[in-house]
Amino acid sequence: MTKLQCNNFSTIYNSYYKKSYYFAKSYVHDEIAAEEIASESLIKLWEKLKSKDIDYLQPLLLTIIKNKALDFLKHEEVKRSAFENMADWQMQEIQLRISSLESCNPNDIFSSEVEKIVYSTLKTLPKKTEEIFIMSRFENKCNKEIAISTGLSEKSVEYHISKALKALRVTLSDYLPTLLTILYLHLRG
Repeated sequence: MTKLQCNNFSTIYNSYYKKSYYFAKSYVHDEIAAEEIASESLIKLWEKLKSKDIDYLQPLLLTIIKNKALDFLKHEEVKRSAFENMADWQMQEIQLRISSLESCNPNDIFSSEVEKIVYSTLKTLPKKTEEIFIMSRFENKCNKEIAISTGLSEKSVEYHISKALKALRVTLSDYLPTLLTILYLHLRG
């Protein structure tokens, strides 16, 4: 989507808010902070679009969200380190989220190498599992919609999605930050 295609803020907001929110929330683990990060990131993206043409909108948006989430997490780390009662595991969890975000390169998310790995992994799964995962993550259908269209129960749909995610976790272990981003970008809110 370039400047010509994004001629108003509501188009950008409606297209990217949920994805932005889920991506931010996956790292900050705080709904209010994720809402603020998503909203502020979309405003910053809009301001950039008004000033120049952008060829790769999604990687730019992810970079903006990533930086805002990093700022939030670093602030939380400083805040929490001030409390002596904070458990070591809580500090380690925040540090893990920070390092995961820092290693996330939004351009990798859209790389053909990762895309090939995802689709080749899906091809190794049973046809029904592949079909359900694609409906869930790439066609943005909720579990109930998938259950209705496939004639399966929602629990069966969840099973197939979980099976696909496990396979992707193995084949994309070197791309964990990328995998998380792909999954959250394709979540349906």
